[in-house]
Amino acid sequence: MSDELPTIGRDELSDDAVILDVRADDQWSAGHAPGAVHIPFERLQARLIDLPTTPGPLPVTCGGGTKAGRAVAILRENGVDAVEIKGGMRGWKADGRPLVS
Repeated sequence: MSDELPTIGRDELSDDAVILDVRADDQWSAGHAPGAVHIPFERLQARLIDLPTTPGPLPVTCGGGTKAGRAVAILRENGVDAVEIKGGMRGWKADGRPLVS
């Protein structure tokens, strides 16, 4: 069995994907993916009940990948099918993808 967590490329996300953003409040306020849900990593365990329901795996992002990977591990340990978005929000911005604040 592999310990590697599942990932998804930004180009693999559907246009209506609901993304879980686990960055800090100030990073979220500076700009996030349209339609994203914000639960800071530090509050994730306490807010598992607040997770959005999705038809497939829940895509998770952070700034660059560290916290998202840890969040995916926590979510999967709690029975949530979650995947890390490769490159995080840094990659999102570098791609010129839309941001809202």
